[in-house]
Amino acid sequence: MHDRSPRRGLGFWTASALVVGNMIGSGVFLLPSALAEFGPISIIAWTFTAMGAIALALVFARLGRAYPRTGGPYAYARRAFGDFVGFQTAWGYWIAVWAGNAAIAVAFVGYLAHFWAELATNKVLAAGVALAAIWSLTAVNASGVRQGGLVQGVTTVLKLVPLLLIAIGGLFFIQADNFGPFNASGGSAFSAVTAAAALTLWAFIGLESATVPAEDVRNPRTTIPRATVAGTVVTAVVYILCTIAVMGLVPAGVLAASTAPFADAADAAFGGWAADLVAAGAAVSAFGALNGWILLQGKVPYAAARDGLFPRLFARTSRNGTPVTGLVVSSVLVTGLMAMNYNASLVDQFTFVVLLATLTTLIPYAYSAVAQLVLLATDRAAFSGRRLAGSAAIAVVAFGYSVWAIAGSGYEVVYKGTLLLLAGMPVYAWLKYRDAHDLHTVAQEPGAPDAPRPPAQAA
Repeated sequence: MHDRSPRRGLGFWTASALVVGNMIGSGVFLLPSALAEFGPISIIAWTFTAMGAIALALVFARLGRAYPRTGGPYAYARRAFGDFVGFQTAWGYWIAVWAGNAAIAVAFVGYLAHFWAELATNKVLAAGVALAAIWSLTAVNASGVRQGGLVQGVTTVLKLVPLLLIAIGGLFFIQADNFGPFNASGGSAFSAVTAAAALTLWAFIGLESATVPAEDVRNPRTTIPRATVAGTVVTAVVYILCTIAVMGLVPAGVLAASTAPFADAADAAFGGWAADLVAAGAAVSAFGALNGWILLQGKVPYAAARDGLFPRLFARTSRNGTPVTGLVVSSVLVTGLMAMNYNASLVDQFTFVVLLATLTTLIPYAYSAVAQLVLLATDRAAFSGRRLAGSAAIAVVAFGYSVWAIAGSGYEVVYKGTLLLLAGMPVYAWLKYRDAHDLHTVAQEPGAPDAPRPPAQAA
């Protein structure tokens, strides 16, 4: 029987929109410029990244079908490896979510600057608009998952319009001369593909989004895997077609210096009106992605707190079951991060946060891939005994891709990301101390079930 309880407000289309909307956020609208220094070989990088993302999507699809429990990567890692790895996964993923929200909010303001030029120069105004977006969407998601899902569905449709305009319509106007040398990096093909793939990864983060609010999804054992795979495949096709079109519409030298590559491509193909349409679509895209990730920033700590692996306050919910405390605390942290970096340029802010968010997401991805291997061996009944060998092979590919992408992130990012992950260990130690103290206190209470019984009286 399908679960259609009022709390479960996410169906297939809304869950798919959450996956697509969280991936197609801000990164894709800037990536063609960053990839221009590599040349058309970056299309191969997109292909490798898409294959890795689809492998990860299949991992999350099988895990989501077997264990439809709120928490996503955290829930799977804890089930396979226990509390400590579960905590590490939740900690890293939570950091990635709220830190990534800061980057998306900054990108949203950057796209609005196309229409409101003062945002590009007035840093205080830019920070104020970004924070207004964060807190308004926090309020929307605090009112209930159904409301957040509705916003996600509308913004996903709106953001796909300008992308499809370039991905499909732009292909009819490309010029072969614009592509330039196949490998423009000056290095080996392998190093160029690895470096370009590290850049493209940010655009795929979010493929696991339907697994995180699993207990709010209708018929989760069917809906989650279908939405995860469908959303990832659609996004991959759109990304690759868009990159081919943009590189074919804008000369390589111009593209490398562009701050609005999709708008420039639209201008080259259709005229100035299209540039405004694409800029508006980019703003809507970032706004929609911000909404989807804010929905998740409350769910991850809620799932961990419910299991005793995060402070208890994160397990508190409103009357409609929304983890309001997690939403608010996360948005406070986003606000603090933006306040510390508001004096930097929009591009510098975006780059700094994106790199750390990418790394702290990759580690939960790697844990999830290995978790599937462990659970296939220890809990076969949960996987219905179907195609276990194929599932194991896909998990190995997904893990290998995650490790390759971590290596491609660079030494500095790995170093800083590791420090952030290590910072969570004292929190874990405190949680375990708290639990042990609580157990000791209960055991000492008179009449407690675990309290030592007095010796029996002699007859």
